Amino acid sequence: MNKIFVPLLAAVCLLAAAPASAELKIGFVNSQRILNEAPQAAKAKKEIEKEFAKRDQDLQKLAKQLQTMQENMQKNSVTMSDSERLDKERQLNELNRDFQRKQREFREDLNLRQNEEMAAIFDKVNKVIKNIAVTEKYDLILQEAVYASPRIDLTDRVIKALSDGTKSDGTK
Repeated sequence: MNKIFVPLLAAVCLLAAAPASAELKIGFVNSQRILNEAPQAAKAKKEIEKEFAKRDQDLQKLAKQLQTMQENMQKNSVTMSDSERLDKERQLNELNRDFQRKQREFREDLNLRQNEEMAAIFDKVNKVIKNIAVTEKYDLILQEAVYASPRIDLTDRVIKALSDGTKSDGTK
């Protein structure tokens, strides 16, 4: 609610403060589309996948080992002695705890890394947006909106600037 209210309030304040004869120049950028289409986002995704591939494979191996152990336990539990069964259950529980811990750490590290990459991408995106705003004299550019007319949508231009490698100052 706040994400929508604050930009809306800012736009209303600008409209109220502007003289009746002055035109307000407003633009809109679709952040989700930028994340889906910007080359930096695709590159970051590939780098993260590559970075975490080994750990993901290790987790999958551990999951298969856990599953095999469980199946053996169910199949052979009738023929095992009580002490042997308890020992296998203890091993299974330890392996399960280890798997859950590693899986949780993997997710936390992956989320942290994704957030770092997204922050870097949005830093570049915001510089490109600011450059467009300054050079073309926009009064307001929104990144979140319930509705935005295609007439004021600057998303394609931002993606193109990111694809061209344009820096925030307009240089290559």
